[in-house]
Amino acid sequence: MPIKSRIRTIPHHPHPGIMFRDITTLLKDPVGLRTTVQEIVKRYQSQHISKVVGIESRGFIIGAPVAYQLETGFVPIRKQNKLPAQTVGRDYQLEYGSDRIEIHVDAIQPGDRILLVDDLIATGGTAEAAVRLIREMGGDVIECCFVIDLPDAGGRKRLEQLGCKVFSLCEFGND
Repeated sequence: MPIKSRIRTIPHHPHPGIMFRDITTLLKDPVGLRTTVQEIVKRYQSQHISKVVGIESRGFIIGAPVAYQLETGFVPIRKQNKLPAQTVGRDYQLEYGSDRIEIHVDAIQPGDRILLVDDLIATGGTAEAAVRLIREMGGDVIECCFVIDLPDAGGRKRLEQLGCKVFSLCEFGND
């Protein structure tokens, strides 16, 4: 079952010229969701992952069942002021401004083997900030895993320049 065929494309969202790749159609399909999680788990089941880290919010949807299947913990990375306990954060640049992500200070221990998960890699700004944050905490990012890669946006290359391995289940061009 090709996962790509279960992802809806919405033209001109949120801006003219953007082809939005919507995973809600994949998530609502029981076979699509199960296949997505199983494919990711299969790739990492022998890699001794300590924790799966998911980026808000769709990274939670994919990352939590992956962590469950890998029998490891799940750690959320959230937007600023969303986590209740003491956090550490990192600012990053967006196309029009900046934002900040945060993680609990006790979420990652030095030497933890981390699988970073999100639904999509585009320009890579959020994922890069997450990698840098995890590394600052002493975590070892084994790989960055995405359901979708938009290679024309440059995010994969950006993460690879940081020395990260990057994996995605499918890719979409600008069409």
